[in-house]
Parts: sequence; structure tokens; C-alpha cells
Amino acid sequence: MIAAHIHPSALIDHRAQLDSSVSVGAYSIIGPNVSIAQGTTIGPHVVIEGHTRIGCNNTIYQFASIGAAPQDKKYAGEPTAFEIGDRNTIREFVTFNRGTVQDGGVTRLGNDNWIMAYVHIAHDCQVANHTILANCVQLAGHVHIDDWVILGGFTGVHQFCRIGAHAMLGMNTSLTQDVPPYMMVNGNPAEMRATNQEGLKRRGFNDEELRAVRDIHRTLYRKKLSLEDALNELKTQQLSHITQPVIDFIALSTRGLLR
Repeated sequence: MIAAHIHPSALIDHRAQLDSSVSVGAYSIIGPNVSIAQGTTIGPHVVIEGHTRIGCNNTIYQFASIGAAPQDKKYAGEPTAFEIGDRNTIREFVTFNRGTVQDGGVTRLGNDNWIMAYVHIAHDCQVANHTILANCVQLAGHVHIDDWVILGGFTGVHQFCRIGAHAMLGMNTSLTQDVPPYMMVNGNPAEMRATNQEGLKRRGFNDEELRAVRDIHRTLYRKKLSLEDALNELKTQQLSHITQPVIDFIALSTRGLLR
């Protein structure tokens, strides 16, 4: 297992499965139930433990803790897991905990995510693809983050919250309810501000689609409708490929919609 791209001071259990192209820095520790796919770089002083699977071409910086036991008093040593997809950048001092049997048993980070320093992803979180979690973002257990979400620095998310695709939360936001797709939120406590127009433009949304997003915001937050009436109005709006994800998101909400 010791090769030119694995520092001799690294402690790698002989049962760990590392592709021959994986690089491991000085003093890193990799446990027996870890698998790491091709092209991934592990920096110095990283600890990877538990049943953890890491995909291709990830970069994990120094002092990261990945796959540690969940910070949940109900956890009794069950063999739960943490999964990381491909092409993620994971910066210094992050703490990623594996899942619990009270949920699906797996915490997941998808593909192409940019995770900055001191981020905490707690047990059973599901973080999708193309997200940005800025410095010191803290996700409590069972949080679901959809594609293209951006969370500003020092944002805290309450357990079981869901954040819809293309949403953005400003720095220092304290979130305790679900945020539908496309929206922009800020504050402590969190308040709905507007739609994430600039982010949507960058992702190729055309003028008609941007107008549809503004109509969704107006229906949910400006017309003073009940949620039931707002949903009925959303179902009549044009561009179902824009409105339907919001309708589906609301149907799955358990914490209640931030309104």
C-alpha cells in the first residue's frame, strides 16, 4: 500500500480499499471500512473512518474528519455509513458524520460540491450536487439540501429542514423551516427576501422562466393566500417544469414552509 503518493507517516488500515492513484498526505488516518476511488487527494492530518465510500477526483484538505460516529445519543454503534460522490472540494476542519438507523443509515454528499472550512454535516443529511456551503455552515441531523443551493457563511439549519434547488441563504441565517426552490432567504430568524434571480441567470434560466419564478414568489409570499389556495394557483401557472418542482417540494415538507 505504501507508494510514492502515500506519505510514509500515513496510517492506512490494510483492509481499506484505495485506488492506486489516490494520494494521501502526512499523518492521515484511514480506517478499515473506507473505500476511495481514483484521482482523489487526501491532505495531511485527515481522519476517515467508519463505513465511508469516497468517489473519484475529490480533494480533501488538511484536518478534515469524515465518517465519524454521529453526534446522537441514540447511536449505539450500528454500522451506518457516509458516502461522498465525485469532484468535490472539501476544505479544512470539516466534520462529516455518518448516518443513524433512525433514518436511512447513510449520510450523503453528492457531486461537484464546494464545501468550505469548518462546515459540519450531521448524521443522515443528504446534500445533493453543485452546492456551495460557505465557511462555518452547520447542518443539523436529517437536513436535505437540493441541487445548486448556496448557503452563506455561519448559516445554521435546524434538523429535518429541506432547502429546494437553486435557493440561496445569506450569511448568518438561522433556518428552522423549509425553503422552496429558487428563493433567497436571510436573517435570524430567517425571512423570505426575494427570488435568487442572479443565481438563476448564471445557470441559464431564460426571461420567461425567470418571470415564472417571480410569479411563484408572488403567489406564495405577496398575495396573502393560504397555502392551499397558493398551491391551487401554482397549478394553473404556465411553465410546469418551473412550477412543478415547487409543488412537489411543498408536498414533501414536514417542518412547514418558511412564509
